[in-house]
Amino acid sequence: MASTTVTRPRQAFASLDPARQDACLAACLAALAGVVAVTVGSGRHPDALGWSLLLFLHVPLVWRRRAPLTTLTIMIASIAVYHQQDYNHSAPTAASMVILYTVAVTGGPRRTAVVGCAVVALMVVLKIDHGMAGLTVTFQITGWIVSMLVLGGYIRAHRENAAAALDRAERAERTREEEARRRVAEERLRIARDLHDLLAHSITLIGVRTSVAAHVLAADPDRLDRAAVARSLEDIAETCRTARGELRTTLGVLRDPGDPADPDARGPLPGLHGLTDLARTAGADVDLSLTAGEVPPAVGAAAYRIVQEALTNAVRHGGRDGLSVRVRVHEEEGALRVRVTDDGTGADGERRTPGFGLLGMRERARSVGGTVDAGPRADGPGFEVRALLPLGESA
Repeated sequence: MASTTVTRPRQAFASLDPARQDACLAACLAALAGVVAVTVGSGRHPDALGWSLLLFLHVPLVWRRRAPLTTLTIMIASIAVYHQQDYNHSAPTAASMVILYTVAVTGGPRRTAVVGCAVVALMVVLKIDHGMAGLTVTFQITGWIVSMLVLGGYIRAHRENAAAALDRAERAERTREEEARRRVAEERLRIARDLHDLLAHSITLIGVRTSVAAHVLAADPDRLDRAAVARSLEDIAETCRTARGELRTTLGVLRDPGDPADPDARGPLPGLHGLTDLARTAGADVDLSLTAGEVPPAVGAAAYRIVQEALTNAVRHGGRDGLSVRVRVHEEEGALRVRVTDDGTGADGERRTPGFGLLGMRERARSVGGTVDAGPRADGPGFEVRALLPLGESA
């Protein structure tokens, strides 16, 4: 069986464009006025002229939304002529109330008040010759006029409040979405920095230790220094274990905090306490001086990562064996100062492979309100990294 779709009259009317809706409304009001004109109300039944005036004053309702004041003016003039001929006085009432409602719902309170006063004043002038009966009718019609204007004003205020509430809700939703996107971007950037620092440092150390083992194996195969090879391999294994632990901690942000599949996925942030092990496994002769007490975890983590990246760059770009690096970390004037200097020959920017190390150090410093300066040493060969990390509220 073929399915049939039943369209309700209300749905069909709502589907029309506003001009057609107003045309249908004008036709219905004209039909109602015709029924009232021959049944109830005071005044004589319309003749040909009366019917023409009665039907004509409904025509402007088609443009009531686009030009409410113009429509009101034309209708008032037509109604005035209609009443002067003493035709049925109640027939145009419905149409006049609709246009007054439209003026109130499409304009502000001041315009509505001015229009209301003008219409009431005009009605008084038209009814002043009818004595007490005219005065009684004037009060009755004034009540209807005020009611329509108040209803229109209330509907207008309600629509404005609803539109404002919807706009606030949309803005709040956009703000929440933008905040969520910003947090996701920040988290992705933080993970990228952690992975870069961790992997670059670990891979550099593994490369250095592997080179040492290869050198020992190739230098004198007949007199193999098994102890040196074993130490290099053990250092590689230790570096791999450390990297694995830090990698699990870093990637823990991608898991739920209570993920039972990996209870150790999250761990404490690296801090100043890890600088000793970092210096010991750096792959170079590191002179560490640490004179700082307890610092905020974020500051300690930033200092650790800055030193880690500086050591990685020194080992990678030092350009010679026997590289020595000095690391100074101390508190001064409410800030943690970090200075890493090496005596290598890799300060020339043209000899460096472009990467994200310096950018990551600056981003880490900015995350706690600090700064990082890096460049060739002024007092000799080598490279220097200086960081200033506030310990106050900005941290």
